[in-house]
Amino acid sequence: MAERIIMPKQGLQMTEGTIIEWLVQEGGEVVEGKPLFSMETDKLTITIDAMVSGTLLKIVAGPGAVVPITGLIAVVGKPGENISGVLADAGPASGGGASAGSGGAGSDGSAAGSGGGVSTGGGPAGRVFVSPRAKTTAAERGVDWKSLRGTGTDGMIVERDVLAAAEAGSASVKATPLAAKTAALAGVALGGVPGSGSRGKITRDDVERARGGRAYAAGGASGGRKKIVPMRGMRKIIAERMKQSQNENAQAAHRVSVRMDEAVRLRAALEKAVGYNDLIAMAAVRALLDFPEMNAELTAEGIWQKDFVNLGVAVAVDDGLIVPVVKDADLLSLKNLALAIKELSGKARNGGLEPADYSGGSFTISNLGMFGLEEFTAIINPPEAGILAIGMIEDTPVAVTGIDGGKSVEIHPVMKLTLSYDHRVIDGAPAAKFLARIREYLENPCKML
Repeated sequence: MAERIIMPKQGLQMTEGTIIEWLVQEGGEVVEGKPLFSMETDKLTITIDAMVSGTLLKIVAGPGAVVPITGLIAVVGKPGENISGVLADAGPASGGGASAGSGGAGSDGSAAGSGGGVSTGGGPAGRVFVSPRAKTTAAERGVDWKSLRGTGTDGMIVERDVLAAAEAGSASVKATPLAAKTAALAGVALGGVPGSGSRGKITRDDVERARGGRAYAAGGASGGRKKIVPMRGMRKIIAERMKQSQNENAQAAHRVSVRMDEAVRLRAALEKAVGYNDLIAMAAVRALLDFPEMNAELTAEGIWQKDFVNLGVAVAVDDGLIVPVVKDADLLSLKNLALAIKELSGKARNGGLEPADYSGGSFTISNLGMFGLEEFTAIINPPEAGILAIGMIEDTPVAVTGIDGGKSVEIHPVMKLTLSYDHRVIDGAPAAKFLARIREYLENPCKML
């Protein structure tokens, strides 16, 4: 009997996922426990193993398809088995992908029919599709893709077809990088564009003339073409959750400056086995234990003040921001906390986090000091009650009062911290005391060790 393959739920906030690549093609053997496809969730890209064994009878959602959780994406069964009933119950897959056999998706990972399909008089119903990636590569390599025979699903032209044509010498052109980019955006094949540049090189003006002088889409005074980036996966979830946070939380902020002289000395004494971010993380953990009203969460029953600290540490990745969580951070020594942060940050950047690694946080720190920001205000990561934004450490003139009462100006390393907090959960005065306690720990780190 045919088995339905559905989009799995991998994250606590996940409502949909994007198919990235099928690792088994239609008609291929599916083995339980072996990789079947890769998908992008709200947090990361992961490979999903097959839950059943059999033959992959139908791919319902091709690469690029955005499918709600538990939505049908494929059917596995015995060769020749009638699966029309399963497909009829499922309805069409959502998003940009296409089922194999109905326009298909390119094996180069792009969905046909989402801006790339054109009618050339051949293929099913007189249509042949070209994937967006193949179309871009064709423009860059000067290949007329309309003259190619596709090797993708249902004869679709995919990137490998374009590369093969280029390598075979079917087209050889020289163009400036700007001309190649312009041609790719405009869908112009460089192979048919006469060049007016040095030694016949194609320039941007040549591409413009070849496309009939059509105006660019509105994109500013420079005339640049608009680039639309789909809001999906991690970017979509970040947008939704940050807007939800702003709408639902009564967010307020406090700021302080911290003299980091002693923290700098401690880091040097530890031979840089820990970083400044680790010291700030430890100070936050200790301050959360001192002020449980900040280490809290608003629930239907009331305010839950936690007796443990699960510290979230924001990590920038290619597609956005992810917050791995150090569980029971209050039980760790400084060095062990540093090791835990390093391990989770590495997994985040390599796409190796599991859902348990980025859930259950009670407070978050976010450090953008390495990008040269003096200070910034971060948005609370719900359902937490606060987040600490960390700026850069820079040498700053500081007014100092001597033991005789005299005033002088000295240069000290200073860092600015901004605490965003949910005023529904904690008032301004205790929030200010919490931030002051973090400053106290960083200016006197022996107190937190």
